[in-house]
Amino acid sequence: MSQATVHLSFVDYSILGLYVAFVIGIGFALKRNVKTSADFFLSGRSIPAWVTGLAFLSANLGALELVGMAASGAKYGISTCHFYWVGAIPAMIFLAVFMMPFYYGSKARSVPEYLKLRFDERTRAFNSVSFAVMTIFASGISLNALSKLLHQLLGWEYNICLWVCSFIVLLYVLKGGLTSAIYTEVLQFFMIVLGFAPVVFLGLKDAGGWNAVKDKLAGVATHPATYNLVSEGSKTFEPNAWTSAWVPLLGGPSANPMGVDLFAMVFGLGFVLSFGYWCTNFLVVQRAMAAKDMVAARNTPLVAAVPKMFFPLLVILPGIIALALTATPGKGYHLPQAIIQQSKFPDAVASLRRAVADHADNDTVSKSLSAATGVSFNSAKIAEILANPASLSASDKQLAIRIQDAVVNDYDGVILSLVKRYCPTGLLGLALTALLASFMSGMAGNVTAFNTVWTYDLYQAYIAPNKTDDHYYWMGRVVTIVGILLSIAAAYFASMWTNAMDIIQLVFGFVNAPLFATFLLGMFWSRTTGTGAFVGLVSGTAASALFHACTISQGNLPGVKGAYLAKLVVLPSDMAQNFWLASFAFTVCFILTVVFSLATRRTKTDEELKGLVYSLTPKQIVKQAWYAQPGTIGIALLIVCVILNFIFW
Repeated sequence: MSQATVHLSFVDYSILGLYVAFVIGIGFALKRNVKTSADFFLSGRSIPAWVTGLAFLSANLGALELVGMAASGAKYGISTCHFYWVGAIPAMIFLAVFMMPFYYGSKARSVPEYLKLRFDERTRAFNSVSFAVMTIFASGISLNALSKLLHQLLGWEYNICLWVCSFIVLLYVLKGGLTSAIYTEVLQFFMIVLGFAPVVFLGLKDAGGWNAVKDKLAGVATHPATYNLVSEGSKTFEPNAWTSAWVPLLGGPSANPMGVDLFAMVFGLGFVLSFGYWCTNFLVVQRAMAAKDMVAARNTPLVAAVPKMFFPLLVILPGIIALALTATPGKGYHLPQAIIQQSKFPDAVASLRRAVADHADNDTVSKSLSAATGVSFNSAKIAEILANPASLSASDKQLAIRIQDAVVNDYDGVILSLVKRYCPTGLLGLALTALLASFMSGMAGNVTAFNTVWTYDLYQAYIAPNKTDDHYYWMGRVVTIVGILLSIAAAYFASMWTNAMDIIQLVFGFVNAPLFATFLLGMFWSRTTGTGAFVGLVSGTAASALFHACTISQGNLPGVKGAYLAKLVVLPSDMAQNFWLASFAFTVCFILTVVFSLATRRTKTDEELKGLVYSLTPKQIVKQAWYAQPGTIGIALLIVCVILNFIFW
């Protein structure tokens, strides 16, 4: 009942060592170009569009993306592609065409600073704090995902992985600042592609090709409980539930494994979460703001959108392949599960026997087993054990096997299991390096965004104003260390989730969903007031907390995953809960911002809002050929995106 680790050869260690040395070397090499706080936090606005574009994509392509998207591919199927074709591309185009002129043209050094210019200090302060918390959680989630993989793959101690990986990121960010992070992110983009393309190719070949995968997943859809995919033993789906992007959504929440309907997908993900993340998240906007001029800044999201559109082949397809292999007899593969430590089995068996003797219900048995083992259980599997008297009279060893079989799938381990299966010497080192690269890009991106917002929008604004530039440069370096330490703490918290994408979308729902409503009204409605924006933003965030406190997804127990005040609504999946939470937070923020804006007076004149509000800003005339203009490129990208949706309809 333990997962076998693999052993790296000298070649594998050499590839890994060369990469680590190279990225640290980048930080030291760029140190001589970092002389001011602007150089450290914004790269002096000197980087070309193709570099900022790949960095824009790579900052989002952390271990969270590789691990979480593969996990979601297995858990939810091809509908996970909506995180790209609905939940990314339209928002990236909107950012390039409409919002970058405001960000870059206002000369704001961060998103919270733009909020100060548009509204007031209150809105800036609240967003600065909430964004700082979000980046720490996102960094910690990425760190936890990679450390867990290294522990399972190589047998390295989890805590050592956390600290060593964090120290590597600290070295090159501390030396080269944002410039170092951006150039290493470009390198990491190519490493990720080179490292994981062979895994996808070999996995698809082993599964028999795409048509064979579709056939196997049709069988999975009709018996999902067999593969531990649902918490109800009698639950079934249509054969295309895992292989069709849109048809299962049209059947409602019960017809697809993600448990969402068309409204939740299009409004919750495609509008609120998507635009909230790509258009207001300083983590990615910071890369565009580092571009050398306005044209490069607007082209940054468009450059990133091209590979982004096709990344499902690299990050989602592995999870789908893994599920197909699980359903293929003779392949010797099954979806990974959280492994119960051998020392905890006696307590688990005893706990189960006591619960049965007391005629406890399903939830009580699951809760007692979770307390004894530290892992979560599938209620459908527990129900099977309780319904079979023979299993309870079995030996402790046989009952321990049944208990392990009832553990929920550890979806975050999917990509790891495929790396183990398909990567020989050399290729294993390359894949492991790609994992390390993905972690570094995600964590470094969040840490550089965190240190910028802390230094400019909290420390300089409220704690130590009017200090020298050298002082703020020094503070930025100090808070980089603090950000790394806080990320480590967040990693331990994130270890309670089995799918990294579930928790990160929850975090985005708390922060980005209400923030997007504030930005949407602030940029396109000049009547929006500072009081309206502040009240709406605070209320929207509070509404998301209230929604989470009163709802829970099916199969979870009340606690950190929701329903800690009351269990008023049970939603089909963690992702469905996230989408509805985001929709609720956005709506509350939007409505209250409008109401309080109409009830309070404006404190900024039309002249002060030039360059900050769309209707009050003169259109910039940039000499570009029609085919090179952001609007034209954006339309072309949308057409390609629609074609991809049609192909996998």
